[in-house]
Amino acid sequence: MGIAVLEKKILQTPRFSVVERVFKSRSRCVIRHPGAVTIVPWVDSKRICMIRNYRDAVGRELIELPAGTREPGESALETAKRELAEETGYHCKRLEPLLEFFVSPGIMDETMSVFVASELTAGSQELMDDEEIEPLIVEFEEAIQWIRNGKICDGKTIAILLYLGSMS
Repeated sequence: MGIAVLEKKILQTPRFSVVERVFKSRSRCVIRHPGAVTIVPWVDSKRICMIRNYRDAVGRELIELPAGTREPGESALETAKRELAEETGYHCKRLEPLLEFFVSPGIMDETMSVFVASELTAGSQELMDDEEIEPLIVEFEEAIQWIRNGKICDGKTIAILLYLGSMS
């Protein structure tokens, strides 16, 4: 494909932008995203904290791991701490990087940084006005079963939980 001759912004939103990359004979629109994080909060050796989250883009609730978009100037680690507290109410003593991957490289440059949180302390959620999130404590093996039976259909959650399951 090569290097674009020109790149022009065609849309700017608070969370992402869309740019048109112009090549010699064609163009392509790409979503530019600041990056996001997902957290795997281990409540104990067998259970994780997931969330039931209403997702406006698909018009329904999904069961997923806590996650969020990086703010300008915020490191992935800082975002992970913030999102864990906001969405689940938990704070952690340990937060370790697990992996990083591209979410959908065919249309966007978003990277997902994944962290494992442990030694949790319960607190109160700090949801934004437009968020409808309910924490769920789930046995890890049950979450894997939920992937198999279609109860979990969020791509990042499926990929991360199966990755973790392959490590055991």
